[in-house]
Amino acid sequence: MRIKLDTIDQLAWDKMSGLLPCTVQHALTGEILMQAYMNADAVKESLATGKTTFYSRSKERLWTKGESSKNYLQLEGIYSDCDNDALLVQALPDGPTCHLGNRSCFAEAPKPLLHELDTLIASRKGADASKSYTASLFTKGLKRVAQKVGEEGVEVALAAATADKDELVNESADLLYHLLVALRANELSLDDVLEVLAERRG
Repeated sequence: MRIKLDTIDQLAWDKMSGLLPCTVQHALTGEILMQAYMNADAVKESLATGKTTFYSRSKERLWTKGESSKNYLQLEGIYSDCDNDALLVQALPDGPTCHLGNRSCFAEAPKPLLHELDTLIASRKGADASKSYTASLFTKGLKRVAQKVGEEGVEVALAAATADKDELVNESADLLYHLLVALRANELSLDDVLEVLAERRG
């Protein structure tokens, strides 16, 4: 259930002694950013301000993530699980979520696969072209990168037209990879594309 002001009372506050565990997920990438707790007032405050607010058990008060660091979690939505006793917050971080400066409090967990690939591709800019195919693409320039996207796009279309499922899957993987290279070659990232898709979703 998506939580709104008029559905807060439907949550299982009594069952959970007034506090519900809350998992925060990056609204674009799906990455898990942190875990905290919310009471009813924290949910109301989050919905009212658009900045994700929790209940701090150590401070015994509401605290808005980023109130000191300014690394706010811009609220996109709050959802309850099937038993109404746990919450999922989808948010867009203004900076690192973890107080240690990491993107996530689960720093050792890998990013979602496409974002991990995007980060790897970005790291290959300026690398030794003789040791990295990705680096060699960057050194060949935008036209060659664009050409590769076109070639892989044609291969995907041909595989789809002939219903060659194995080829379609493999060529699609090649296309996604070369598309990410093209984005990075143009100083863009996967997140820029996801933001457009999110806007179109409305």
